[in-house]
Amino acid sequence: MTSGNIPRRKFLGLTGLGFFGLTLTANRSFGLPFSSAQEVLLYVGTYTSGRSEGIYICSFNPVTGEIKQVDTVKGVANPSYLAIDRQRQYLFAVNEVEDFGGKPSGAVSAFRINAKTGMLTFINQQPSMGGAPCYLILDNSRRFVLLANYSGGNVAVVPVHNGTLGTPVDVVQHQGHSTGAEPQKVPHAHSIVLDKANRYVFAADLGLDRIMIYKFDSRQGKLKANDQPWAQLKSGAGPRHFTFHPSERWAYVINELDSTITAFAYDKVRGGLNEVQTIDTLPSGFTDKNSCADIHISPSGKFLYGSNRGHNSIVVFAIDPLTGKLTVVEHVSTGGKTPRNFALDPSGGFLLAANQNSDNIVSFRIDPKRGTLAPTGHVANIPTPVCLRF
Repeated sequence: MTSGNIPRRKFLGLTGLGFFGLTLTANRSFGLPFSSAQEVLLYVGTYTSGRSEGIYICSFNPVTGEIKQVDTVKGVANPSYLAIDRQRQYLFAVNEVEDFGGKPSGAVSAFRINAKTGMLTFINQQPSMGGAPCYLILDNSRRFVLLANYSGGNVAVVPVHNGTLGTPVDVVQHQGHSTGAEPQKVPHAHSIVLDKANRYVFAADLGLDRIMIYKFDSRQGKLKANDQPWAQLKSGAGPRHFTFHPSERWAYVINELDSTITAFAYDKVRGGLNEVQTIDTLPSGFTDKNSCADIHISPSGKFLYGSNRGHNSIVVFAIDPLTGKLTVVEHVSTGGKTPRNFALDPSGGFLLAANQNSDNIVSFRIDPKRGTLAPTGHVANIPTPVCLRF
């Protein structure tokens, strides 16, 4: 969530979500697990303040890159970010609102995934403990959901048992501000990521220009400040989404406000981050307004991708295998407006761009040697797509 993209109005409470206790009928049947020759399911999170009706379920053809809508989970408010557990049994969605049950909080919802059809059945819902939750992950033990609350300026931990969300067990309120423009007058937690060892948590805070670093107690679900409590970004950077290289030698954050990406060397023993490079996401000569959004690395670890909202492009970088530093390969139009999130398919052969303000998802084929993108010609018309999960 960022200023200018979501209307700043108070949403109604979500008590009406109790009617989710139903199983949707699929238009086709999907077998799990999927093979490269079969279509895979794609879940699309959206903002429902406009024409969208909830979470959209699509099929994706990993040979042609075609996307087709299969079904819709209706009635869920602003499911703007999604997470799926590794066993593909459960899907979790933030409800990015400011008011839940008459209190200043958003919510998180849990769904069971039908193993035969991929359809969703609502399980339950809990408060996110802060307004406008915009990012969530499941820890490696599948026992906790970790949330970043944008307007709440905090991070929270919610226990999970057999897909059912429990009462939140920890909340850490971020404090302070940076010296940038209006969005940086208060904390704005914008993403939360765990390392592979399930030991350290990294929360990018746009308002503080910091990556907050926590030790994670995976038994109790508690967060404790790390010995290095944060990594500092340049004033006005606005760190948004954070990700690790597959090797975990490096980590990267895309900075929303100044349209850059910062690369860090990662110390997996101490959970430490040391900046090694900051590089622009825009081509030289572009002077119009832009804000960055999402970041992903190819499964091979050779290429990094980032989204530009304003320039409406995906920037492609090559990753130096010795230093982790980035070199620009190309900028490619996303075929729409305001590419918020995007996703690489499980094979790493395709990139799908979710264009929030043109209501479409555009498919691109990835060149495995160069990392470059070529449109497949396949486009799915989905209202306000903002998160894609295979």
